[in-house]
Amino acid sequence: MPKSLQEAGTSAFTASAYDAELLASTAAAVRAAGSALIERYGDVVRYETREELMRALAANDDVALGILRPRLTELRPDARWVEEELEGGALPPGEWWVVDPAEGNVNHLHALPDWAVTATLVRDNQPVLTAVHLPLTGETYTALAGGGAHLDGRPLRVAPTTDLGLSIVATSQARPDEAEEVVRRVGSSITAMLFDALVVRTSVPATLHLLNLAAGRIDAFWQFAGARADLLPGALLVAEAGGRVSDAEGRHWTPQSGSFLAAAPGVHAEAVATLSR
Repeated sequence: MPKSLQEAGTSAFTASAYDAELLASTAAAVRAAGSALIERYGDVVRYETREELMRALAANDDVALGILRPRLTELRPDARWVEEELEGGALPPGEWWVVDPAEGNVNHLHALPDWAVTATLVRDNQPVLTAVHLPLTGETYTALAGGGAHLDGRPLRVAPTTDLGLSIVATSQARPDEAEEVVRRVGSSITAMLFDALVVRTSVPATLHLLNLAAGRIDAFWQFAGARADLLPGALLVAEAGGRVSDAEGRHWTPQSGSFLAAAPGVHAEAVATLSR
C-alpha cells in the first residue's frame, strides 16, 4: 500500500485487477442506493424540532443502507463497517467500509440538489477505492489508489492554475454544533481567502467540492476538523487526479489531522500561506 494519498496519486502503487473489479461493483451499489433516494426526493421535509430532523435524516440513511450494506458486505465479507458517519480519527488495522448513505442529507430534505451516495474501502488506514454517485445528474465519480480518478470512465485531472488570485476556492462546515474555536477559525480563514482568492464558495457537503476540484472546476478546498466519511472519498479522488492533499499547514494529512487542504499543485503553497496567517 502507498504510505500516503500523495504517493497513491503519483502512481507509486499499482492498482490490482481485483480492486478494479471491486470498484466497479462498489459503483453499482452506490448507484442502486441513489436510485432509492431519488424516489424520496422532491418536496421539502418540514420539521420543528431537532428530534424530528434526526428522524428524517435517519429515514434516508436507512433506505440507502438497506441496499449498500448487503451488497458491500457480499463483496468483502470480512471488512468491518464504520457505523457513525461523523466520526474521525484512525481506524484499527484491516479493511473498513466508510460509507455515507446520503452525503448532504440535509440538502436532500430541503429539496436542494447537493447530495450524493458514497462508499470508500479503507485498508490499514489508507483509502483503496471510492465511488461517489450523484443521483440527480446520474454521474458517478470513482478513484482507485494507483489507478487514477474518473467520471463515468473519463479520466479526471485537477486544474493547471498557478495563481491563487485567479482561483475559485471552497470550504465547508464539518458538522453542526462545532466547537467555538473551530467556528472562529473557519470564519477567519474565509476572510483571509476573500482577500487572496478570486471567489470563495461555502456550502455543504465537502465531497461535492472535492469532486469539482478533482475535475478541475475549482482550485482548492479546505476544512477544519471533519469526519472520515466526508473527506476520504474526495481526498482519494483529488490525489488520483494529480492534486495535493495536506493539512492546512501543508503537513501530511491523515483522518486524525485537525485540518484538511486539497488543491491544484500550482496554488497549494499559496493556499497554505493564506490559511496559516
